[in-house]
Amino acid sequence: MSRTSRRTALAAACALPLALTLSAGTAQAKTPYVKPFMGWSSWSVESSSRSGYGTHWLNEGNIKNAADSLARNLSPAGYKNLNIDAGWNFDYDWNFHTDANGIPNADKDRFPSGIASLSDYVHGKGLNLGLYGAAGLEQEVYNKNAPILGTDCHAQDIAAKPLTATNKWGGNWKIDYSNPCAQEYIDSIVARYASWGVDFIKIDGVTKDNVEDIKAWSTAIDHSGRKMWLSASAWPVDLEAGDGLRPYANGVRVDTDVECYCETTSSWTSSVDDRWSDLPNWLPKLSAPGYLADLDSMPINNNTGSGLQDGINDTERQTVMTFWSMASSPLYVGGDIYFLDGTAKKILTNPEVIAVDQAAVLPKQVRGGDTQVWTKRVGGSTYLAVYNMGDSATDISVDLGDLGLHGKQQLRDVVARKDIGTAKGSWTATDVPSHGSRLIKLS
Repeated sequence: MSRTSRRTALAAACALPLALTLSAGTAQAKTPYVKPFMGWSSWSVESSSRSGYGTHWLNEGNIKNAADSLARNLSPAGYKNLNIDAGWNFDYDWNFHTDANGIPNADKDRFPSGIASLSDYVHGKGLNLGLYGAAGLEQEVYNKNAPILGTDCHAQDIAAKPLTATNKWGGNWKIDYSNPCAQEYIDSIVARYASWGVDFIKIDGVTKDNVEDIKAWSTAIDHSGRKMWLSASAWPVDLEAGDGLRPYANGVRVDTDVECYCETTSSWTSSVDDRWSDLPNWLPKLSAPGYLADLDSMPINNNTGSGLQDGINDTERQTVMTFWSMASSPLYVGGDIYFLDGTAKKILTNPEVIAVDQAAVLPKQVRGGDTQVWTKRVGGSTYLAVYNMGDSATDISVDLGDLGLHGKQQLRDVVARKDIGTAKGSWTATDVPSHGSRLIKLS
């Protein structure tokens, strides 16, 4: 969530719980997901200042509409996750609340039927349901000293002493995990989520001091007996936390929010383009499959007609899809999916591009700067992506030897889904537009 001064007020109000991944077997092992998840997330809509959107948008009716659109338009291509972000257990004045035992519960005005009923609706569409939380002990839970289910402990017993602010907002209290009741508390939350049929947890605000929180959430998922994806999130997660999170999180946010917190979902410089310089720093920390870079939601949704607009053009939307797929990042759409346009659907459902993502193979940056070259090896084929980060169209030449390739190569344009001949020694992508890309399969 928020990263700049214009977002400070919202972030301060959002000392929210943040959701992570699932462990199976032992506390030291998470459930091994073979592929990055695909779906939709609510935060891009909630972050927008456009009339009719913002945090008040989040309610049962709008989430059901999103589920209907996701199931109808994108689910056949693999987009199965419907992830509800911050606010599901906040009232419309953005006051966080939990039940008597400190377990987050749905706001009755936003979700009058409750999460279990909504989960049934989402699952009935063939989709998965995700919920959001934040690292640390919520001050609301501490202040009411909630009794922890199944123990003789209360919330104040598990807070580190002296009281220490934690997470990227500094809005929650650090938890003392040397007290066994601390794990019991996280277990009680995840057990409740499991009873609702939750499939995904995002834990937000993660810093290098919150690795123990993610471990606890992973262990709790293990204890729940339900498979859940655990995502460690922030804007971004501290790079110094990367190694520590690897045994517990399925995905880690490696960059700032993609949203512009403005009238549109995003813009190229708001920070879509940051990903090309930030992902290389994280690549040594990652391992695939199992611990993947989360590049945040994709502003590929609506550039026409009514509703929230993406804020990037169609060329940039394809470049986002290409870069996320080369990174094997989770593919989840941001924006009001009810207004999904035809071009967005075509970009998002291209099976050959999706296959590049779902291979769960990490890429390598061959060249940076304004004419970037990235590659990765999948089976017997090499994928090459070139990106024009500059302001005018240009040719981008690639020495195939830099990709470890020798001899004649068959070339296939993955986005266009057509063969484009052969190359030997080098290949040039001609007239790549500003912020444009090419994705080529060589074999």
